[in-house]
Amino acid sequence: MVRSTLLFFVLGSIAACMHAAPVSPEPAACAYADQDRSTLEPWRAAQFDTDTPDQTSRMLARCLGEQDPFLRDQIGYEGLTAVLRRGIVSPDTRRDLIADLSANLQGPDAEGFLAPFSALGLAELARTDRVEPFLTAEARTALAGTAANYLETVSDYRGFSDSEGWRHGVAHGADFVMQLTLNPNVGTDALLRLREAVTTQIMPVSGHAYVHGEPERLARPILLMASRGEIAAEDWALWFESLANPAPFESWNAVFTSEDGLARLHNLKAFTQVLYINASLSENPHMVPLADGALSLLKALP
Repeated sequence: MVRSTLLFFVLGSIAACMHAAPVSPEPAACAYADQDRSTLEPWRAAQFDTDTPDQTSRMLARCLGEQDPFLRDQIGYEGLTAVLRRGIVSPDTRRDLIADLSANLQGPDAEGFLAPFSALGLAELARTDRVEPFLTAEARTALAGTAANYLETVSDYRGFSDSEGWRHGVAHGADFVMQLTLNPNVGTDALLRLREAVTTQIMPVSGHAYVHGEPERLARPILLMASRGEIAAEDWALWFESLANPAPFESWNAVFTSEDGLARLHNLKAFTQVLYINASLSENPHMVPLADGALSLLKALP
């Protein structure tokens, strides 16, 4: 959930405005937080049926940062998804939601829920543009930039908690990228930018070892990019060569005396295995460079 431009209110002279510091607004409260679960569950079972889809989608989006996993995931995210997938939310409201949820990617997020679930909401909004285009080419390119910027700046690697539910920033960012990758109106330059973002999270510099399925989610947009056949085989070969570089370690054998190194190796292997299995089983000829590159990389790893 980023507003690409902040609203500045002119409170004085032009000079005063030039020196005014932009302030990110606090996200609006979830309107369903004061309703009993016994009231919300039947609505959820009815696939969030509504006669006011524009208003309802806005209200559901405001629940994406809730600490309560039921409100956040099963009402906010599931509800927004259900309403959007019925194709009944107006283009104007969807554009507003894109702006609001994009702003959430940069705004206050003390508990770490708002940004990743806003990214997931943006994935659904991007999907609606793929199903029935409503964004301009410029807006679509900007949305791809938002997805790339978010994914490569994720630094909270918390996945699932028994008490708090999901955060899963990397996986949700990868889903956002995936929906854009699926869109034929997203051009090759944007695909390459999205690939760069995915690459930054294959082996996080923090040394975090993935345990919540992140390598598979990161692999999905890469598989879809390759299936389009717009990226040359030589380009894929160079990309795999860059992944094979053990830096900052002298060699891959050197990682066995480092926790961070072992995490890098674990993450890279898990990611590459997903690529190889899926690409090698595909009948799409555009997947051959991916299968070949993944196999060569796996052979190079200890």
